[in-house]
Amino acid sequence: MPRYTAHVRGEWLAVPCGDAALTVGWLGREAIRRYIKNKPDNGGFASADDARFLVRRCKGLGLLDSEDPLHAALEDNEFVEVVIEGDAMSPDFIPSQPEGVYLYSKYREPEKYIALDGDSLTTEDLVNLGKGHYKIKLTPTAEKKVQKSREVIESIVKEKTVVYGITTGFGKFARTVIPVNKLEELQVNLVRSHSSGVGKPLIPERCRMLLALRINVLAKGYSGISLETLKRVIEVFNASCLPYVPEKGTVGASGDLAPLSHLALGLIGEGKMWSPKSGWADAKYVLEAHGLKPVVLKPKEGLALINGTQMITSLGCEAVERASAIARQADIVAALTLEVLKGTTKAFDTDIHAVRPHRGQIEVAFRFRSLLDSDHHPSEIAESHRFCDRVQDAYTLRCCPQVHGVVNDTIAFVKNIITTELNSATDNPMVFASRGETISGGNFHGEYPAKALDYLAIGIHELAAISERRIERLCNPSLSELPAFLVAEGGLNSGFMIAHCTAAALVSENKALCHPSSVDSLSTSAATEDHVSMGGWAARKALRVIEHVEQVLAIELLAACQGIEFLRPLRTTTPLEKVYDLVRSVVRPWIKDRFMAPDIEAAHRLLVEQKVWEVAAPYIEKYRMEHIPESRPVSPTAFSLEFLHKKSTKIPESGDL
Repeated sequence: MPRYTAHVRGEWLAVPCGDAALTVGWLGREAIRRYIKNKPDNGGFASADDARFLVRRCKGLGLLDSEDPLHAALEDNEFVEVVIEGDAMSPDFIPSQPEGVYLYSKYREPEKYIALDGDSLTTEDLVNLGKGHYKIKLTPTAEKKVQKSREVIESIVKEKTVVYGITTGFGKFARTVIPVNKLEELQVNLVRSHSSGVGKPLIPERCRMLLALRINVLAKGYSGISLETLKRVIEVFNASCLPYVPEKGTVGASGDLAPLSHLALGLIGEGKMWSPKSGWADAKYVLEAHGLKPVVLKPKEGLALINGTQMITSLGCEAVERASAIARQADIVAALTLEVLKGTTKAFDTDIHAVRPHRGQIEVAFRFRSLLDSDHHPSEIAESHRFCDRVQDAYTLRCCPQVHGVVNDTIAFVKNIITTELNSATDNPMVFASRGETISGGNFHGEYPAKALDYLAIGIHELAAISERRIERLCNPSLSELPAFLVAEGGLNSGFMIAHCTAAALVSENKALCHPSSVDSLSTSAATEDHVSMGGWAARKALRVIEHVEQVLAIELLAACQGIEFLRPLRTTTPLEKVYDLVRSVVRPWIKDRFMAPDIEAAHRLLVEQKVWEVAAPYIEKYRMEHIPESRPVSPTAFSLEFLHKKSTKIPESGDL
């Protein structure tokens, strides 16, 4: 018998349907009838027949025609919202995120698996798990470690040993011993009481990352969770059932308690949950729709699910991967700007950087040479000013290797810390099966990822700061020798005037966001937790800074391509022409003023999806192979070859150049 789940003014109701000929209108009236039945005052209705309503799919929020038969309009076990006339929508209804419809259309259940063992997860792996590219399974070794760890907990419970969080309360209540018959209730109460976050829910990708990372930590075998419960959690992940996790509320020690509690709340069938099939609904209904049962917590398992730095670290993974991507592409965008402003390549000479051998600086200078070397792939623009009397360029062009370089080295440093944190046990107490005991410690303290992500924000911001100054040079006719604001008929047209203002606004906002959150601490839990990391905010603001950097560089990319229009018919180097062609495939040149925001977003999307790197990288690597002798040790930073190795980018033949 088909069944539907209907949401009426805050109540979720299961509505079975025994007749395939019944309509959407019948479903709405039946849901209201069941709603009225549960209300002492009938919910303000005389009868269901008096109600006027609309029915909306939770998946995508599309309106349904009341006359359509259910079998044609809805899938079995689908979720709908019954909107009463006069109500804007049910007061507690959580609409899909703005990206919601995009996510519904793009999501495909993955066929491939990543085997987690708690020791070998990478930042790229976690980001791909967040995107829904993989399901999860445990390695046999991880399963054995989890089982041995659980045996220690069961022994403690059986022998009634007093151990923090297992047979006692939490925080200030650590000395309160809990009766054995209430140990399971203790764990449920822990999850419920700690689910006290506020703010918008994490988007599905970030919630997937959070859940996947918690599974990886549990797989290490130091948490004391049972294998049965862990496999239940994995089933929930593989079905893409994602709990409602507010983004705010963690102080980053004792772990990310509030967000991880919301994560656990959904697993036990409480709170709200999202899936591609249901949209937002009550967790128990979403689990049921996917054939899953809520997790029943055993002693220590609530604590095992919520204690750790996974919120900071999972968001930190996304930050590191996006920072790596935009740092690579910033070199390409800056090289294009240098060409348009008729700069010199002398500042990128190998010998200059060999005498100040920072890895990032050397790599950035190399990329500039590979993109701008006119002997390798001739540039008509460079040739046009070969014999000019300019000796050197402004710092924003000349010093790119030094400024961009330290950003690359910063990312490498932060990535190392985040990768270590990904594969670390961050619970308390820790269960050491080899010793047959639990030990209380402080691995849940988020200072490592918090400090690293504050540093990342400070480092990556500089890409936007220097980019905004290059945009100024492109738009200012006294500096660029180009039309003011890169548009013909200036005055009638404003061109890039306000696009530059947008870049300046984003850079200014970043300056405030770069104030480190981890220098702050507030005592919590009745002074039991008297020093905290504030790492949750460090992670969230790092992501915001990175997004602003991407947007500023998108504006520079558009401005540089527009500058080329005024230098035609001269052509730049082959790789930079490929970048120009890529941009022009989504944004046409400015002949006169038009709505600019969509063009900025299109360029931003090219950078987020690493399309700019994809078209230029083969030329960079071909140049590397031709210009670095085999006898010389090569230590490219993690940002140069990483994308090529994992994407198998095709290296062009000589004829392609």
